[in-house]
Amino acid sequence: MLNLLRGTHRLLSTVAKPYPFSKTALILPEPYVAPPAPLKEGRGLMPYLSKTLPTPEKQQILRNLFSRQSRNQLYPGSIITVTVDHAPMTFTGVLLAIRRRGPDTSFVVRNIIQRTGVEMQFFVNSPALKEIKLLQRPPKGRMRRAKLYYLRDSPEKMSMLAGNKKYQ
Repeated sequence: MLNLLRGTHRLLSTVAKPYPFSKTALILPEPYVAPPAPLKEGRGLMPYLSKTLPTPEKQQILRNLFSRQSRNQLYPGSIITVTVDHAPMTFTGVLLAIRRRGPDTSFVVRNIIQRTGVEMQFFVNSPALKEIKLLQRPPKGRMRRAKLYYLRDSPEKMSMLAGNKKYQ
């Protein structure tokens, strides 16, 4: 009984704890390291959060167009127009894939320009992305696949999809 109390006393001490599988090994407590002064004052944390958290406009886009619970969500096979600000342009094409990862959500749009297939990947949280417009939903509401990469090999299917005609 006395040995049991000694063992309990030793386990409760903060100096050294015995390793449960060896009687000679001891586990020393980790020394306390104070956080750096700028982090204590909040100088490092707030600029980081303001850069990484989505703006209210981007949160609205994420909620309306990319949330699975939204009624207006985008489906692969939709025809969309994306407006980008850094090089003022719009890109219209077929939505091939959506990658839902919260603030890192991205999507791939494909179009055929001058007989050459052009794909662009857009990140929803990018400051360059200004607007996403849905021009046309896929036929029958949605496609049978989540990723429409097979359209890369068959441009006639993609053009039929853009014309809202049934293919196969």
